[in-house]
Amino acid sequence: MNKLGSPQRIVGQPNLRYPPKVKFRLLVELDTRTKRWSAVFPELPGCATAGDTEAEAIANAKQALALWFEPTPVKLRKNAKLVELALP
Repeated sequence: MNKLGSPQRIVGQPNLRYPPKVKFRLLVELDTRTKRWSAVFPELPGCATAGDTEAEAIANAKQALALWFEPTPVKLRKNAKLVELALP
C-alpha cells in the first residue's frame, strides 16, 4: 500500500491490482431471439460477454472484466514515460 492507502503496482508487472471497492455497472439482458443472456459493461467499450443463464453471464462478465483490465505491453518512445492515475 502507498501513503494514500491505495494498492501499489509497478508499471509492467502482470499482477495488476485494484482497490476492492471499485464497482462497475453491468447490464444483463435476456435475448428473446437466442434465449441467451448478454452481459455488457456500458462504461467499458468492448467489455461484454454472454451465457446460457443469467448466473453464467454474470460469472463470464467477471472474467471479461479481469481480462479487460489486464495490462498490455507499451512500447515507449525516447523521452516518453508511462504514468498511472487513480480516481480519488
